[in-house]
Amino acid sequence: MWRWVRQQLGFDPPHQSDTRTIYIANRFPQYGHYTPQKFIDNRIISSKYTVWNFVPKNLFEQFRRVANFYFLIIFLVQLMIDTPTSPVTSGLPLFFVITVTAIKQGYEDWLRHISDNEVNGAPVYVVRSGGLVTTRSKNIRVGDIVRVAKNEIFPADLVLLSSDRLDGSCHVTTASLDGETNLKTHVAVPETAVLQTVANLDTLIAVVECQQPEADLYRFMGRMTITQQMEEIVRPLGPESLLLRGARLKNTKEIFGVAVYTGMETKMALNYKSKSQKRSAVEKSMNTFLIIYLIILISEAIISTILKYTWQAEEKWDEPWYNQKTEHQRNSSKILKFISDFLAFLVLYNFIIPISLYVTVELQKFLGSFFIGWDLDLYHEESDEKAQVNTSDLNEELGQVEYVFTDKTGTLTENEMQFRECSINGTKYQEINGRLVSEGPTPDSSDGNLSYLTSLAHLNNLSHLATSSSFRTSPENGTELIKEHDLFFKAVSLCHTVQISSVQTDSIGDGPWQSSFAPAQLEYYASSPDEKALVEAAARFGIVFVGNSGEIMEVKTLGKLERYKLLHILEFDPDRRRMSVIVQAPSGEKLLFVKGAESSILPECIGGEIEKTRIHVDEFALKGLRTLCMAYRQFTSKEYEEINRRLFEARTALQQREEKLAGVFQFIEKDLILLGATAVEDKLQDKVRETIEALRMAGIKVWVLTGDKHETAVSVSLSCGHFHRTMNILELLNQKSDSECAEKLGQLARRIREDHVIQHGLVVDGTSLSLALREHEKLFMDVCRNCSAVMCCRMAPLQKAKVIRLIKISPEKPITLAIGDGANDVSMIQEAHVGIGIMGKEGRQAARNSDYAIARFKFLSKLLFVHGHFYYIRIATLVQYFFYKNVCFITPQFLYQFYCLFSQQTLYDSVYLTLYNICFTSLPILIYSLLEQHIDPHVLQNKPTLYRDISKNRQLSMKTFLYWTILGFSHAFIFFFGSYFLIGKDTSLLGNGQMFGNWTFGTLVFTVMVITVTAKMALETHFWTWINHLVTWGSILFYFVFSLFYGGILWPFLSSQNMYFVFIQLLSSGSAWFAIILMVVTCLFLDIVKKVFDRQFHPTNIEKAQMYSNTVAFSDEFIALQPLSRARNQLSKLSLLKQIQVSSAWTPCAASQKEKQRVHLLEECWSE
Repeated sequence: MWRWVRQQLGFDPPHQSDTRTIYIANRFPQYGHYTPQKFIDNRIISSKYTVWNFVPKNLFEQFRRVANFYFLIIFLVQLMIDTPTSPVTSGLPLFFVITVTAIKQGYEDWLRHISDNEVNGAPVYVVRSGGLVTTRSKNIRVGDIVRVAKNEIFPADLVLLSSDRLDGSCHVTTASLDGETNLKTHVAVPETAVLQTVANLDTLIAVVECQQPEADLYRFMGRMTITQQMEEIVRPLGPESLLLRGARLKNTKEIFGVAVYTGMETKMALNYKSKSQKRSAVEKSMNTFLIIYLIILISEAIISTILKYTWQAEEKWDEPWYNQKTEHQRNSSKILKFISDFLAFLVLYNFIIPISLYVTVELQKFLGSFFIGWDLDLYHEESDEKAQVNTSDLNEELGQVEYVFTDKTGTLTENEMQFRECSINGTKYQEINGRLVSEGPTPDSSDGNLSYLTSLAHLNNLSHLATSSSFRTSPENGTELIKEHDLFFKAVSLCHTVQISSVQTDSIGDGPWQSSFAPAQLEYYASSPDEKALVEAAARFGIVFVGNSGEIMEVKTLGKLERYKLLHILEFDPDRRRMSVIVQAPSGEKLLFVKGAESSILPECIGGEIEKTRIHVDEFALKGLRTLCMAYRQFTSKEYEEINRRLFEARTALQQREEKLAGVFQFIEKDLILLGATAVEDKLQDKVRETIEALRMAGIKVWVLTGDKHETAVSVSLSCGHFHRTMNILELLNQKSDSECAEKLGQLARRIREDHVIQHGLVVDGTSLSLALREHEKLFMDVCRNCSAVMCCRMAPLQKAKVIRLIKISPEKPITLAIGDGANDVSMIQEAHVGIGIMGKEGRQAARNSDYAIARFKFLSKLLFVHGHFYYIRIATLVQYFFYKNVCFITPQFLYQFYCLFSQQTLYDSVYLTLYNICFTSLPILIYSLLEQHIDPHVLQNKPTLYRDISKNRQLSMKTFLYWTILGFSHAFIFFFGSYFLIGKDTSLLGNGQMFGNWTFGTLVFTVMVITVTAKMALETHFWTWINHLVTWGSILFYFVFSLFYGGILWPFLSSQNMYFVFIQLLSSGSAWFAIILMVVTCLFLDIVKKVFDRQFHPTNIEKAQMYSNTVAFSDEFIALQPLSRARNQLSKLSLLKQIQVSSAWTPCAASQKEKQRVHLLEECWSE
């Protein structure tokens, strides 16, 4: 029971041994005393709290805050010793803060629980008791046999037992895990592959032994022991047998697998970075300011205590006649008395630490987060998705981002490849409406105009073309042209690793070069999306790949089925940057088809239109298209025998196999005849280029972290504007050792220093990155910081998180943001200061574990430039204002001690002490922090450079903090000494001759203070709504009404009635009214003068933008009120006025020169 409780509280994970033994279908041995291993259930947990640990864990986190812990100590001191104020004055605000914060954090965690329950409650099919039963995902146990159907996501890590294929193979896509969209093949062991029904699986007696869970997605070691006819058969298990949770079944009707890792022990969950409490830069600044104010508080308490004893050194003040000491007081310890007095002063001044600041910040964050969800500009209509806020604690951090780390697949792109253009034998073609259109002269078109290839309609009547022996002929007539087009698309249809889910080809490819391909009938799955796009394009033009059966590849050419024997595949590798296939045509000829980057194909070509194709490839690249070149070679029988022998020797070599294979591949892939080039478009999400450019203008560095191949990632970076064509691309790739990596980094650093004028982009792969981070972090970071854009490819999920951590802990300590859409992005999302999930096609893992979730990458610009800007300005002002008003509040209390012999007499009534921060001054700043828009949102979004003005936490700098603090002290001095000198001690101010007492004096100071700090908030407000007016002027009115009500009645439950009739008497004095008005005006006048002076002579960029947006708003409203005929004339004048306003606002020296022209235009508009 105790272990279960500890596990529920998260302190005691289940006991684990080095290996785990799994009895399939949980058929445990019946002999002996076997004790089965304990495994966790299949629940995924992204929440922080449980019912059991919420209270202790939440209280622990809250009391880690300086202010909360401080007020807890003050509250305990008030309970233990005799203090000048009641414990309620500290206890009630503390209880209120803790309760509100706990409710807010509990609600957010409840939303995470709902999301987890949705995943954990998903229905799954499990084989139990000889039948297929439906249960929930969370109920899957290790050892259960699970059935997964086509296009479903694997609910746990499963070892494949069987599929609907006889060989026990299946195909999965792991896009949500590693970002790769290629189809991966997994196979079952032969003994279980034949068990394709539930009844057969029920007879299976087998045991799986494997390693304990680890995060590496590509590593799995184990073995399966199958008992058949009293004989044990042992089969090894590797990564090809393991189906990972989060992957999706494709191209397979159904599979059965046994669960080996469940819940938080699955590889997907182990790649999640453990959830930690993220703290914003604003909160860190708040803690720094609190420490400074704590030092001020302690200093004031020490000074007051010392001065008290200095004053009492004179006998007449030590024990005056009206305050005689008791015997106990005379005999008490001097040290204990000093400590007691120090603590009493500490309690008296403790309100300088604004505990209500935290609850106001919590409310502001919680309520303010709803505006993100309500923003229609962040709503995606096609997917019916709106922005989500999973953690409101980081709203202001959206305005401080300096680095953006983004995934590529599904984040920047739609993950959809589309065939756009091609070059065949030196002629460029486009696909328009499913048909190829030439851009140059063809044998059927003497002019250079676009002409559809409809002249090839007689193709159906021709004999078999591609398998004739005339492959190397030149196009001297239409038939030869058709041969070249036919051969080009034959190469496209044969040189690939595409697989097909179903073969229904009766009506496919019947027309010449027409779009008669029906996707609903044939579904392609490819190792890369561009391979799929090319094969689909060939099918649309009449050359249809219809599948392979063993070594036979079947192609349908204009309705006629042809069979090619696949002899060899020369796999793609990053050094060669190409792949090849050797096939035997139906006529018996041996052909090599090669596909790859132009830099690796063109140098090996000896025939074809090489120069024309090179020009076309460059044109395609300038359009941001992904290009591949196609070439072929025909072998004689003797050449093929030599090639076959060399390949066999290299592939069976035990030593230096990779080097030998590379040599053979180079020997084969030479003397090529160039066929042409293809150009496909990796469809970017809408406005990705504009968003990245805006981020760059805002001073934000963008890094792309992807699991994709180097070529693919660079191509997308170029097309989306992450890399520019004019940028010098540096590469750190395929490094084998630390010394090699260090040498390469040194070379890159020297190149950057030498070419410092040119912009640089860096490309680094996962292997090289591991070496760079192991020994050469500083050098690597120096290279990265001097690059305008960085792209990391072939990244494992935890590598992404490690890169972000490296940037986070760099000396500059920049604020980082990570954005992605798949489970492979969860680690970096949780590592970054701000994590954003894209609600895309790769599941909801990223969105569920992120701080914010949006539907498209383009929404990032408004999220940062508008919402982030507003949130930061609002909360920065809120924090500074709270410290300001608390300095105003407590400093008069400190000054008052000089006039009461440091007797610890309070200046204010205890009710005023309690309600000052809770009621009288809380709502105006809260509403300001929710609704303030100091600049029009459209201006913020259209001028990303304004984002630079709030970066690096500038609004909470020490300079700004000191300004607000000094302002608070100066206002406090005016409150106290203004009241003291305007209402002298010898002045009778009441009609009956009575003089003001100490409570009246304190109430006067308090009244001036409430009005001044509220009016100060009004001065800071730029965006006025009826709510602002209500709470601003309503707060002042509420104070007056409350004071009249509180001081006008004798309250029976109060022990003292100090305030009875005090406020009424104060308001009945004309001198008091004069003093209030004079002091409020004096305090605010200097502040107004400073604001006017700064805006006129030293305006910031934000203030310039405010003047610009105000002029635009005036102009638009002014024109809207005019008749149409007059509005046209004024519109032209005001457009010129706006240009003058913008130039004068952004260029202060031009303001004086253009002011006359501006005034003249305004006068003309008004006169009309």
